[in-house]
Formats: sequence, structure tokens, C-alpha cells
Amino acid sequence: MDEQQTAMPLISLADQTVDKRFMNTLPENEFEPEITAFYCIYCGFMAADTAGALQVQYPANIKFVRLPCTGKTDIRYVLEAFEQGADGVYVVACPIGNCHHVRGNERGQARLKRAQQILEEVGLEGERLGMFFMSGSQGHTFAAAAHTMTERIRKLGPSPLRRTDNNQELAAAPSNNGDELAQEDDIGFRGRRLETTE
Repeated sequence: MDEQQTAMPLISLADQTVDKRFMNTLPENEFEPEITAFYCIYCGFMAADTAGALQVQYPANIKFVRLPCTGKTDIRYVLEAFEQGADGVYVVACPIGNCHHVRGNERGQARLKRAQQILEEVGLEGERLGMFFMSGSQGHTFAAAAHTMTERIRKLGPSPLRRTDNNQELAAAPSNNGDELAQEDDIGFRGRRLETTE
């Protein structure tokens, strides 16, 4: 290396002169929701791909789940997403009347309406669940849907089902009632009763 060339200075994380643009832009006390998005492999996936190709920014707090068609959206999938800590869930589907599986998006919409009713019956806001219709070329609409859901869930706050350190400690604490513990020992994966061999 030529002696006249100088190396670029290294930036240490301990250095307090790190540019603020690289720091988290949210205030420390602001809630960042965890959102699960289901989308079909046709319009939903293509819209996500278009958003990426156009370098359209959308929130990074969204976990995507691909489905063959939004008609395959099962209420159990939606409820399980909430049980696993999602603060909000939404589905990206083909436009009404333009589904690759004829009426899959309409079946998915009917299932989501039922899932919203179930959420409200168990005490969660139905607004935590949403559905957006778009074609594969609508990358900006895809990003707008992500922003819309993030802002909606931010206003609603964290899901009451979300596990926190305090909730885990309470769940680990033994109960005074021995009968409840005996019954809980019989319950296995997803609440199914285990076979007992006596």
C-alpha cells in the first residue's frame, strides 16, 4: 500500500459521534408492534416483490407468511398468530373479482370477518385484523397497507395476549390449588388432553 494513501477511520460503537440517522428513530417509550401478514403467492407476493424492486420503504416489524391463495386462510392461522405474540394480523389478497382461484379472496374475506367476531368475543379489538386487496403491480399500495396496519396497531397498543417477562413469571408461579395443577399436567400440546396410563 502506498504511504500517501490513508485508511478510512474506523467508527467505534463506544464513539458518541455516531450519526443519529443510524440510531432508532422511535422514542424509547413508543410501542413498536409485531405484525403478521399473510399473502397469496400471486398478487400479494408480486406486490411485495414490486415494492422491493421499486425500493419502497415499509416497516420492518412485519413477518410475512405465504399462502397458495388467501382462500386458504384458516381462522386457526390467524388466532395462532395472535397467540404467538402478534399485536396485529393482516391479509393481502388479489382484487375482488380477479382472484387466480376464482373466489379464493372472497372466501378469505368471509373467514376474516368471522375471525374478527371471535377476537371481539374474547376481548381483543377486531381492528387488530385487516384485509387489503391489490394487484401484483401495486408495490406502493403494499407498502401503504403495511404502514396503515402499523399505525393502527400502534394506536391500539400491545395485544393483551402478548407475553411479557411479568406474564411468564406469573405463569411459572405455582398455584395454591393442587387440583388445578393436576388438571394442567394432563393438558399437552395446544390444549389437547394427554393419554393417561395408569
